[in-house]
Amino acid sequence: MEKPSDAETTERRTGTVQSVAIAGRFLRILTNAETPLPLGLIARKAGTGSPTAHRYLQSLVKEGLARQDPATGFYDLGPAALDIGAAALKRVQPVELAARVMKDLANGSASSAGVAIWTERGPTLVRWYRSAYFAISSVGLGDVLPIDNSACGYVFQAFLPQGRIEAARAMQPDHFRGNAPDSDRLATIRQTCRAELTDHLLPGIAGQAVPVFDAQQEIVCALTTVTNAGRQSDPSDQNRLVQCGADLARETGGTAAFAAAGLLSADE
Repeated sequence: MEKPSDAETTERRTGTVQSVAIAGRFLRILTNAETPLPLGLIARKAGTGSPTAHRYLQSLVKEGLARQDPATGFYDLGPAALDIGAAALKRVQPVELAARVMKDLANGSASSAGVAIWTERGPTLVRWYRSAYFAISSVGLGDVLPIDNSACGYVFQAFLPQGRIEAARAMQPDHFRGNAPDSDRLATIRQTCRAELTDHLLPGIAGQAVPVFDAQQEIVCALTTVTNAGRQSDPSDQNRLVQCGADLARETGGTAAFAAAGLLSADE
């Protein structure tokens, strides 16, 4: 009888398929990369030799989960990986509800609007709608936002565990660095369900963000707007995003924080 390999023994003991776990490691490296990566760098990040990395990456390419640039030889996520990501997002119902709300907001105001989710690298825009009246913006779909230099970053810091914040902060580039909000600022965001920053991404630009919670009262995404700082004096623009957040909370069931802030009645 053939003796099982070390890999098979490990798989039986842990209840996992080791080759799938290793392939997943390479996919995460490609997912977290801001640009396509060379084979040697991927191997170092994965803690494997180049031959092993090449073998796994070629298998991923064959399945459409990765792709290799024929000119540079660098690797990136493939079309099948992007399809999986898009399908996963569609199953996150609060994101779809939030997208509808923010599209309507952008169509009827002087603010560009979007939806950000939390990823290993920080707040990431998964929906972005440019206003017909205000389209000057340094952000777009798929962009990762600074944790300490964006309204979205502040909102996620107010409602996520500190460990997740620190892990993502360590992955962000130096030019993203800003001033981390102190405990009083975070407490105010929790009390008002709103964060606002001016002159952070571009001079004269104001950003706002409010949280979106699921029925378990956990933050699942953030609504965000970017507009000309001069419009901050308009009360309707100041309050519109917060009202969108409160209305959305009724649909998702994530009403507790908005009720505590006095934006919804306690029985909603």
